[in-house]
Amino acid sequence: MMAFFRLLKIIRVAARYRLDLLLDSHQQPWWLRCTKPLLLLFPKGDLNRGQRLRHALEELGPIFVKFGQLLSTRPDLVPVDIVRELNHLQDNVAPFNEQEFQAIVERALGQPVEELFAEFSPEPLASASVAQVHTATLKSGEDVVVKAVRPGIENTIAGDIALLFRLAHLVERFSQDGRRLRPVEVVEDYQHTILNELNLQMEAANACQLRRNFDNSPLLYIPKVHWEFCRQNVMVMERIYGIPVTDIEQLEAQNTDMKRLAERGVDIFFRQVFEDNFFHADMHPGNIFVSRSNPKQPQYIAVDMAIVGSLNREDQYYLARNMLAIFRRDYRQVAELHVQCGWVPADTPIGEFENAIRSVCEPIFEKPLAEISFGQVLIQLFQTARRFDMQVQPQLVLLQKTLLNIEGLGRQLYPELDLWSTAHPYLERWLKDRFAPKELWRQFKRYAPEWMEKFPEIPELIYENLERQRLRPAVTEAAKVAEPKTHKGGYLWPIMGTACLLMAVGPAMVSWSYQSMFLGVIGLALLWPRGR
Repeated sequence: MMAFFRLLKIIRVAARYRLDLLLDSHQQPWWLRCTKPLLLLFPKGDLNRGQRLRHALEELGPIFVKFGQLLSTRPDLVPVDIVRELNHLQDNVAPFNEQEFQAIVERALGQPVEELFAEFSPEPLASASVAQVHTATLKSGEDVVVKAVRPGIENTIAGDIALLFRLAHLVERFSQDGRRLRPVEVVEDYQHTILNELNLQMEAANACQLRRNFDNSPLLYIPKVHWEFCRQNVMVMERIYGIPVTDIEQLEAQNTDMKRLAERGVDIFFRQVFEDNFFHADMHPGNIFVSRSNPKQPQYIAVDMAIVGSLNREDQYYLARNMLAIFRRDYRQVAELHVQCGWVPADTPIGEFENAIRSVCEPIFEKPLAEISFGQVLIQLFQTARRFDMQVQPQLVLLQKTLLNIEGLGRQLYPELDLWSTAHPYLERWLKDRFAPKELWRQFKRYAPEWMEKFPEIPELIYENLERQRLRPAVTEAAKVAEPKTHKGGYLWPIMGTACLLMAVGPAMVSWSYQSMFLGVIGLALLWPRGR
């Protein structure tokens, strides 16, 4: 019955804001077309479609507001005018009762708050759609914040997600852009995100990992987690006293070096993505602060680590090479890399794909570099790739969202920020270091135990393979004639030759060297065809 009344409210709000107009009229279901006379009682007014959707989500409550915030991070799927409006969604939710908050903390930690803390504030410091935060002081004297998940939020989320799935299926079925927008996939992404946010132990673990990655770093500070006070629905961590990153007046009042602050934000992004392979994927301004100490060498402070992302080594490599190819306007290589890494089907026509990429990127590069949005270039690139059946890569979507946040924040702090001039040398250096002997040795040491563990199995595997070959029926004489000649030395020479070529080609992609040329010559010599 509760779900029924909730559905009625959604229908009423959707009718009031004429959300039916978001669907193509000629593809609307018959029952929706039959309600047209009734819907005309709700005039569209002066609001555009993005504003109508934003107001509807705000009226439907915090879960739908959170869903709207997620939609705003998907400019690869959602039209630009709607994204622009959804960016205005604020997560200012009325706090729940302080006695209820205290009861949640006491049930989770098994003691009264008077015994847990030296001081505990009944007034909430912040209230969001999923959790609420209060301040406290530990017995040791440390100032902390106590975060607890809203009571009963799990049932509300489960019901609303079920309704969102039904709505998504309708949009996918009856909207002309339904398949392209992938609404069911977006709801699945939201479900994964919101369920992760309900597990505060996961957020605490993410915070600890980020803190280790930036231990003693002048770039970023992550508050300390107090694990003895952490449970699935309660988390306690160090309280910070930074300046909100959007409070330009306070930052300028303490003579903060805004240029360095903006550039350090870019450095943090690239370090998290390419060096640590673990990045804070929810770096909107509400989660970012600036330390009050040393304004000439400003340090960021990050909170709310519920959403993080990572890339596998292949995605890191192909993403870096894609970015460098875009810098160099080598659109052929961009197209080939999309095929090589499996982002688009293997049968994609390279020439046609290259022309499509060129038509998107060339007009952008006519602007001065400082006016080009790096994030928007990636968005348009992915949108173009979708025409060639590129499948959504969840890890790249998180990365794209984070890059947009960082770039937008950096230009708000320092409008002349040129992210391209920072990114280009960084990516070249990273690719070069990836194939440096020191890095190859580090990778060897990391995986050597696994190789040694499997090494004793190799003789048996070789024997089994030879046995299968012996038992295989004899091939015909014609097939024998057509067989390729085997190199002298069995498989040793091809393996050694391939290894030399790989060590030569990797560094050569970044910068030419005599070592690369020498290794390449050796590799070709080893792979040169030999007679029997």
